[in-house]
Amino acid sequence: MKRIIGPSVLALTLSMSGAWAQGVTLTLWTESATAPEGVFAQEFSEMDNGITIDVREIRFDDLVTDTLRAVATGTNPDLIAIDNPDHAAFASRGAFLDITDRVAASDVIEIDRVFPGPRSSLTWEDRIYGIPRASNTIALYYNKDLFRAAGLDPDSPPQTWDQLLEAARMLNDPANDVYGLAFSARASEEGTFQFLPWAQMAGGSFDSINAEGVADALSLWKTFLDEGLASPDTLTRGQWDSTGTFNGGNAAMVISGPWELGRMASDAQFDWGVTLLPVKEEGGERASALGDFNLAVFANTENPEAAFAFLEYFWSQADRIWPEFTRMPAIEGVALAPTGDARIDAAAEVFAEQLAYARNRGPHPEWPRISQNIQDAFQSVLTGQAEPQEALDRAAEEIAEIVN
Repeated sequence: MKRIIGPSVLALTLSMSGAWAQGVTLTLWTESATAPEGVFAQEFSEMDNGITIDVREIRFDDLVTDTLRAVATGTNPDLIAIDNPDHAAFASRGAFLDITDRVAASDVIEIDRVFPGPRSSLTWEDRIYGIPRASNTIALYYNKDLFRAAGLDPDSPPQTWDQLLEAARMLNDPANDVYGLAFSARASEEGTFQFLPWAQMAGGSFDSINAEGVADALSLWKTFLDEGLASPDTLTRGQWDSTGTFNGGNAAMVISGPWELGRMASDAQFDWGVTLLPVKEEGGERASALGDFNLAVFANTENPEAAFAFLEYFWSQADRIWPEFTRMPAIEGVALAPTGDARIDAAAEVFAEQLAYARNRGPHPEWPRISQNIQDAFQSVLTGQAEPQEALDRAAEEIAEIVN
């Protein structure tokens, strides 16, 4: 096992480089300077290693567009934190530095410890083009108080699709403005993020979205809406608002992620728990979504070794990702420090287990176009414009033209 180099040792190692001692300045683009990479970049810059990292915030909605423009004009930064499904678009075009050999020689980075989903997002044609910042995924939150009131066992939440549907029917309470289930089927990446695991649990994938069984997943989603078990605005609201419905006591269950744990602890005035996403049938295949960002070095950086040294420093701080930033580490075996809230700690363990089944969206350089076809499919079915298999077959045809 490779050793984890602490900050002081790493700083001493870096300060021994004559070139870096003369001063190297790197630039890093990120969605937020208070995210782990922003904080760690500031720490790294304050070490006696001759490297300074200038951090620039780019709005999430602008990050890909601004980066594509910068790459085209040669004005890109040295480093970037980028949403994991967008990683392949740059790696496949040679914009990101191939760090495969550097990782193999590193005393710090153990890429085999990265969960399969995040590791897939870092890889293009069997070469490595970055490290994960963190990971998130989705699971099922449920209101234990409402379970008790409906005669359901709060210690035995739904484990299969049939159980989920039956629980939603029993928990649905229109007279008290309570829906059985909340989720996001928005025509956006959030909707794809939520639907794709259901397709995968049914035996499909992004490039076989019409595989036998996927229509069952889409039919289940339609049943939730047709029977009034989910709110009509499921079609338009994002994950944040869906979870807000649950927090406010207006949904008995919600499909959401670990990013909500802090809000759950402060806003939810009831007993709640988290369980793995229900599978299609008992013993069935598990899957879940994979979110959060990766860190990459641009291929045209003038200081690849200094940039890679920052990746090593970032990796060495993996045990801080959860307690300081409430993000799930993408590396297996990283202990989750207790928060003092038993519900959050129990939920974090569930999300850590769910991450083992989380799958990357793609990887494919044309992911946004692929995602749009998946969105069109589930939206057309949920709005009554098409039958499930018809919509999925149409999406599969369009996706096949993209990937082949």
